Parts: sequence; C-alpha cells; structure tokens
Amino acid sequence: MNILNRIVTDVRLMFRRPVRMQCAALCYRFKKKSAVPEMLLITSRDTGRWVIPKGWPMEGKMCHQAAEREAYEEAGVTGETGAERIGFYMYDKGMDQGLKVQCMVQVYPLVVLDMLKSFPEKGSRKMEWVSFEEGANRVAEPMLKDLILSFEQRLLATMNPVQKTAAQ
Repeated sequence: MNILNRIVTDVRLMFRRPVRMQCAALCYRFKKKSAVPEMLLITSRDTGRWVIPKGWPMEGKMCHQAAEREAYEEAGVTGETGAERIGFYMYDKGMDQGLKVQCMVQVYPLVVLDMLKSFPEKGSRKMEWVSFEEGANRVAEPMLKDLILSFEQRLLATMNPVQKTAAQ
C-alpha cells in the first residue's frame, strides 16, 4: 500500500500547476466625523462572494500599480496606493471548464480619496464600506481574514501613537 500512495503522490505532483500571482488593493478610508477606519468590499462577478479588488499583473506596471488599476476598474475608487505590500493570501481560483489554479494574491494598501460615478465594471458588482472586523467576517479566505485584521491594528497604532505610549 505504501508504494501505491507514493505513486499517487508522484502523479499529483507531475500534474500540479504552478502558483499564479495576482495583485490586490485593500481599499480603506476614515469616517469623516469619527475618523474610524473602514474598508471597501466588493462582490465577485461569478460567485457573488465578498472580496477585495484584485486581478492579474499588468505589463509595464508594478504590482501595486496593477492593484490600484483593479480598484478603479472594479470599484470606481482612486487614491494613494502604498508601494510596499501589507501581506499576501492564497486561494483557489475557478477557471473555465471547472479548472482551479492556486493563486498567491499580493495585497497593497490603498487609501481612498475619491469615488467615481462612472467606471468600467459599474453595475456588475455590489460594493459596501464596512468595519475591518465585518470585512474579515465576510471574506472566505482565512489568510485574507488575518491580513485584514492585522492591517487594521497597524492603522490604529499609527493613528494613536501618543495614547499608546501613555498607556504603557
């Protein structure tokens, strides 16, 4: 039986596809009255699950620039995108004819400065501003949940460095 397990494992490895890379934007803003941060979620066009804007790398663009472009195309938001990634997550992307490929999604922060009335995918997705906790609860990918919550903690730490020091 051990040899059979080894053969099955070897065959699986032979047909394994390489991990594909995508670029994503974790879009956020601060509420005007309370300065509490919130994040933007959109639905995927195929399954309707809650996700953040993401897509394939683009020729001639760095990954953070591609993420910024995806945020514009999918959610109609513009702003300032950080060039340093805040993390990554893995998921299986469903392709045509039922094929699934594993994707590593590089995530970049995008502080939203403007929401446009007209953009390429307007009307094909739902969008909602939610707390980071609510965003983490809605997304399906465990690594993305963790990334959302850790980014919120980093944001809050930079907002109140004086209060944090005084409390210690």
